[in-house]
Amino acid sequence: MIELRGVTFRYDLTTVLDAVDLDLEEGELVVVAGRTGVGKSTLLGVVTGLVPRFTGGELIGSVLLDGTDITRTPPRERADRVGYVGQDPAAGFVTDTVEEELAYGMEQLGLPPDTMRRRVEETLDLLGIADLRARDLRTLSGGQQQRVAIGSVLTMHPRVLVLDEPTSALDPTAAEEVLATLTRLVHDLGLTVLVAEHRLERVLPFADRVCRLTGDGGLVVGDPASVLADAPVVPPIVELGRALGWSPLPLAVREARRAARGLDLAPPTDAASAAGDERVVASGLTVRHGTTVAVREVDLRLRAGTVTALMGRNGCGKSSLLWTLHGRERYAGRLAVDGSDPATLDATGRRGLAGLVPQVPSDLLYLETVAEECAAGDGGDGRCRALLDRLAPGIPDDVHPRDLSEGQRLSLALALVLVGAPGLLLLDEPTRGLDYPGKAALAAVLRELADDGLAVLVATHDVEFVAQAADRALVMAEGELVSSGPVREVLAQSPAFAPQVTKVLGPPWLTVDDVVGAR
Repeated sequence: MIELRGVTFRYDLTTVLDAVDLDLEEGELVVVAGRTGVGKSTLLGVVTGLVPRFTGGELIGSVLLDGTDITRTPPRERADRVGYVGQDPAAGFVTDTVEEELAYGMEQLGLPPDTMRRRVEETLDLLGIADLRARDLRTLSGGQQQRVAIGSVLTMHPRVLVLDEPTSALDPTAAEEVLATLTRLVHDLGLTVLVAEHRLERVLPFADRVCRLTGDGGLVVGDPASVLADAPVVPPIVELGRALGWSPLPLAVREARRAARGLDLAPPTDAASAAGDERVVASGLTVRHGTTVAVREVDLRLRAGTVTALMGRNGCGKSSLLWTLHGRERYAGRLAVDGSDPATLDATGRRGLAGLVPQVPSDLLYLETVAEECAAGDGGDGRCRALLDRLAPGIPDDVHPRDLSEGQRLSLALALVLVGAPGLLLLDEPTRGLDYPGKAALAAVLRELADDGLAVLVATHDVEFVAQAADRALVMAEGELVSSGPVREVLAQSPAFAPQVTKVLGPPWLTVDDVVGAR
């Protein structure tokens, strides 16, 4: 169906893809994997036509659709056959409401009104967003925007659907629902899905094949088990299988549970908490957005020396709570950060109390090169560059931030905020676009900052990162805190928030490191 023949892509002096061949068959779901910045989005862009038309660079080779060369066909002329959803869904919106956005692509194709109406209703039901039909797109959470973006492409009934990090903004339950929906489309309608994803633990159970970019322009393609057998980037369940010598390596929790029967390990123990003074004290905290209550009567204590995870389904109020703690939201109730009310301070005063990395990290980047950003962040003493190299190694100094991958831009924004972090650090979905080594490095950095006396609050859907990084966990629902406690207890209480190792071995196991330490 889709064939890549001898595809080579060079950007400046860097070869991203080197003589790549790839066949995508009708009715299969193919996952593109690899380290942050290795070229996954570039490969997707070659299929959709966005590369090199909107990126620059040199493309050699051919892209065939049903035997016809479409290498030079503009993206707009492929849209009815090759649909695309990027990493930032809001950047692709062109209308005001959900229903209008779902219909827009069909309008450009000139479909009859009755067909458009039927497909909009089908898609609303398919993705579980019927209650959002009249909502302003700007009022949706990141995860809701992601589903609308996928729906706006599905209404055009493309034969190939290309997705770049489609579950990065979704809570675990919503992610499984979207992936299950895509799988039904693959099996029932013969849709071909090409998806780049860092959270392999979510998508591998649905994958027919995996394409792993090797970092030197090469591509390894095959069934998931064989491709991941010696891959440097694997999900926890595969890492667990490697650590315990299981063969074949499990790709699903059920397979791992069978392999773990009879395993005898001493339960893990945590070091005594080194929590210090209270950095944040909030009581009865309530935030309204118009008539919507985003945060409802929240009581919160955050202590120095502690990394706290803030979890919950999309739209439950996590980001609103973070922005309130940073002083950017009007609220009712009481709030003190290191004894001061951040809402009464100017921007400089707020930055002196708390560092915040938002969901869109590019909002923090405004200079011409990575080197200039790093120098502005640390005064030129090299600390920011060193931190960036821990999170995403190998980024050149002279590259413009806009030319980085999503994960690399996030790493740069994280480095800028972390290097000058005051007493409170607020992170909103800080692992979007990060590979497993990058997440492990970020977890280590947060642990170091906490040990230096910071209080860290991380809003995230990434349960594997929470298992690695957090001491405590909070769960929100409908603007309220519904669960709070040590991370081992909170994650074990809900199957939706349990990491893979917990699902396989049960509580109190959280990470592969727990298992390795017990052996």
